[in-house]
Amino acid sequence: DHPTPSCPPQLGSGECVREPRGRHSQGTACHEMFGQTQPAFGAAPAGGGLFGGGGAFGGGGIGQPQIKDPNTNQDAPVPESPSDGISCLRWSPASNIFACGSWDKSVRIWEVTAQNIAPRMAYNHDAPVLCCGFSRDGQRIVSGGCDNKVKMKVLATQQEQQIGQHDAPVKEVFFIDDMNMVVSGSWDKTLRFWNMQQPNPVATLQLPERVYSMDVKYPLLVVGCAERHVLVYNLQTLQQNPAPYKQGQTALKMQTRTISCFPDKTGYAVGSIEGRCSIQYIEESAATGGKNFCFKCHRSNTEIFAVNDIDFHPTMGTFSTAGGDGTFVFWDKENRQRLKAFNSCHYPITAGKFNAPGDLFAYAVSYDWSKGHEHNHPSLPKGVMVHKVQQAEVQPKQGNASTRTRR
Repeated sequence: DHPTPSCPPQLGSGECVREPRGRHSQGTACHEMFGQTQPAFGAAPAGGGLFGGGGAFGGGGIGQPQIKDPNTNQDAPVPESPSDGISCLRWSPASNIFACGSWDKSVRIWEVTAQNIAPRMAYNHDAPVLCCGFSRDGQRIVSGGCDNKVKMKVLATQQEQQIGQHDAPVKEVFFIDDMNMVVSGSWDKTLRFWNMQQPNPVATLQLPERVYSMDVKYPLLVVGCAERHVLVYNLQTLQQNPAPYKQGQTALKMQTRTISCFPDKTGYAVGSIEGRCSIQYIEESAATGGKNFCFKCHRSNTEIFAVNDIDFHPTMGTFSTAGGDGTFVFWDKENRQRLKAFNSCHYPITAGKFNAPGDLFAYAVSYDWSKGHEHNHPSLPKGVMVHKVQQAEVQPKQGNASTRTRR
């Protein structure tokens, strides 16, 4: 089978975290960072639950599931979270501001300061929001969803406009500042490019299937579609040649859930519904061909969970995975190691992203629809936590590449 990342002998807290579930490694208290304006972790703020609802986390009632506190890692909870499942999360590249899109049709924006986490603004679509993203200067946010629309909001003026339209829900959207455009990918099997000044796309690329995930690190664009299709585009040569630079299928066996480009733009990671990730280099030369590998993650002894999100640390080259098992894990692809596995939040983590400096990691806890609508319940937690990243959690372990074990 594929090599599986080995576990480093020490993980700072003095114990080896081999299984994410059931372990209790030392959490990082964020009281100093976020000041005293935040409620005590795990406790309900005055006037309602930490994630809305009754007690600290709803809890009980006839026919209701018993609700557990998802803040098992003593992180900072975000106030005024969405009222339904959270589909996407993105940080501004220019400041500690982040946005979430939700099935409650909203895009909400918060700012993290040394004292607290404060809601800044919100706006709505006509249907559930599936994606959002910031411009490089952090002044504009773009979003898409099940109303088939691409919307843009200017943060300073709160001016809002529709800049694009698809024939089916918009699953992914990104600013491409180097081209002064926005690109969106949809279940209508197209990529469309918008210049934010006219209602029609300036370019449309036909895809083999519906867009399930996409990432852009200019000039690299990688899009994952249904039926495991993956297409790699070079945005610098797109006008001369709209064909993909590379096209094929993922190295995984089942449906693609998430794609994330390496910060150095030499490849990308893919996560699937089968609790497995693939590390793929674009140029399969003698130097890099042997570096492609897959590994299992977000599994228990009895269940396999989806990898809902992958994100690379901006400077370390290490990356995070967030899973339907309620855990988020930091990994080192160069040494094929698990760096840090965090306590299970008891409920799926639907999104997880590092901020631009890499010292904060925001993650969303909510139902991920993996068991169908009948397993959704209004009292299930839905909210965002911000983790203060310690350097030891994301720094590659030096000298392990030659001694790593392969299982």
